[in-house]
Amino acid sequence: MTATTGTPRARALAAALRQSRESSKLSVREVARRLNIQHSTISYWETGRRVPRPEDVGGYLAAVGVSGDERERILELSRDASKTDWLTVGIPGASQQLEGVMECERTATTMTEWVPWMVPGLLQTTEYAREVIGPDQGLLTLRLARRDVLTRRDPVQFHAIIGEPALRQVIGGREVMVHQLSNLLDVPRNVTVQVVPMGSGMHPGLAGPFILYEFERSPAIVHVEHWASSAFVYNDHDVEEYRKAADILRSEVAMSPEESAELIASTVRELETTR
Repeated sequence: MTATTGTPRARALAAALRQSRESSKLSVREVARRLNIQHSTISYWETGRRVPRPEDVGGYLAAVGVSGDERERILELSRDASKTDWLTVGIPGASQQLEGVMECERTATTMTEWVPWMVPGLLQTTEYAREVIGPDQGLLTLRLARRDVLTRRDPVQFHAIIGEPALRQVIGGREVMVHQLSNLLDVPRNVTVQVVPMGSGMHPGLAGPFILYEFERSPAIVHVEHWASSAFVYNDHDVEEYRKAADILRSEVAMSPEESAELIASTVRELETTR
């Protein structure tokens, strides 16, 4: 496997191709027939095991009927597939990076997410997510559907490290927060929740949130997201620094899963009794 196949853009490209074909209601074999190639080649492209050349992508998009701005967007992904780190600022790159995030979630064996100020997206209840996302029903539906990676037959191992401020910040009102925090006490066995208490002193998590994706046969990837910008980090040295930060947060800074559950339960009781 070459490095190109594991880059964030290459993963986003694979997802975009697969979604384009599924939207056209065409089978893998039908697209392969139209392109006069082996159907296994289409499968490799759509799963990211191989990265097609831009000219191959152009033919594929024509076969599935993608044109206009969407065609150019996917072609741009194919032209940049070998680039490693990936930064976007503002709205234009958001959809491409979201495809990359979803593909990482779909293919990762282990995810470690550090969020100082709110509940991680994959653990958000419907009501909480609605407050975070806003009125866009499409984004809300997509967010909720992404939780499937935690409950599917072969679920990702998800390690959520949450700052105590996320427990105290009342989003959506007391009832929403009680339901949300109670949900953190009833997660699947493949999910571990740890809380970093306030007053923990200087630690690497103070630099901001991040997600570490680890894969069975590909190098790890880090995703960093802020208000109007986000970035994928693929460089081995930089990813290793994030891995060290995650290890420090888990083993040296955060409370144990049991202690974290006690704190969350205590916060729920406070919300239920305080008026």
